[in-house]
Amino acid sequence: MPRIGFIVNPIAGMGGSVGLKGTDGKDILRKAIEKGAKPIAPLRAEKFLQYLAPHKKLLELIVAPKDMGEYESLKAGFNPTVLPIQLGHEIDAEDTKKAAKLMADEGVELLVFCGGDGTARDVLSAIDQQVPVLGVPAGVKMYSAVFANDPFSAATLVMKFISGEADVKEAEVLDIDEEAFRKDVFSVKLFGYMLTPYEPELVQGVKAASPQTESEKSAQLAIAKYVVEQIMEDNVLYILGPGTTVKAICDYLSQPKTLLGVDLMLNKRVIARDLDEQSLLKYLEEFKEAKVIITPIGNQGFIFGRGNQQISPRVLRKIGKENVIILATPSKLSGIKSLKVDTGDEEIDSMFRGYLKVVIDYGRERIVKCS
Repeated sequence: MPRIGFIVNPIAGMGGSVGLKGTDGKDILRKAIEKGAKPIAPLRAEKFLQYLAPHKKLLELIVAPKDMGEYESLKAGFNPTVLPIQLGHEIDAEDTKKAAKLMADEGVELLVFCGGDGTARDVLSAIDQQVPVLGVPAGVKMYSAVFANDPFSAATLVMKFISGEADVKEAEVLDIDEEAFRKDVFSVKLFGYMLTPYEPELVQGVKAASPQTESEKSAQLAIAKYVVEQIMEDNVLYILGPGTTVKAICDYLSQPKTLLGVDLMLNKRVIARDLDEQSLLKYLEEFKEAKVIITPIGNQGFIFGRGNQQISPRVLRKIGKENVIILATPSKLSGIKSLKVDTGDEEIDSMFRGYLKVVIDYGRERIVKCS
């Protein structure tokens, strides 16, 4: 039987809902826990394994010990082979590297990891291109091209790989400088390439930043003017997501904007900046009417679940689908096959599937599929 390796980074994604934009480093992890962050990756790992479980007789699962894969696989009904390695008191990058290296040495045909870009970097440094790798998205930032769209897509792609139906290609491993990111500076670096199973509808592309050309800035300004002059209402609270397209609204109004965070606007003035999930929920209790303004991630198409986890399923449940305003310039939209949502909450994700309106210019909208 094909041998599939599986590693979980149990702390991946914990900085998202609390607005820390990542969990790289022990100090940031402790701060996330102090702010009430809960583990995300184990739940995502369990979902992936539940989708894979109907096919468990067709493969052998090799896992890292304890909450790095063993516990999740047992919950999903697998009888895994557990790597004979000792984990540190606090799980860190070295544990991921150690597990990945041993799996490659043991001859797994595919190594699946559950985490974010930081985890992808750790796996890359341990095995390079020895073994094809697939990521189950569970981090705050997932700009690399080694990730499936969601846990279901990851399980589907594993089975396609086993049956020989999926091609393998080189995919970029990217990561950002988290410290600079928290200061609103977007500094992304290419760390290398890993082999990964590829199926266009099941894997995400590498994240592409909006080009700040004069034509792109002009298109963003036209959208901003339309939002301010024709869409925004008085006494309605607006949750402003990350990105330059949304920031153009604040620029037009001469208001500050956290480029890579989530801010609040009321009556065309920014009243709070860089909020986390709990802060957003408190404001939503105070205001009867509230709306969200967001832009999809370039080339990937995600509107929720990537880089804006502060706008959580709990927040979206209070807001409602009808109060979500999506903005994208024509050039950004041309690089997106479909919009995507991956919040980890199946009810919320399914609420957005179908067709959504996207503001693309002054007075112009386009209907785009969300899958």
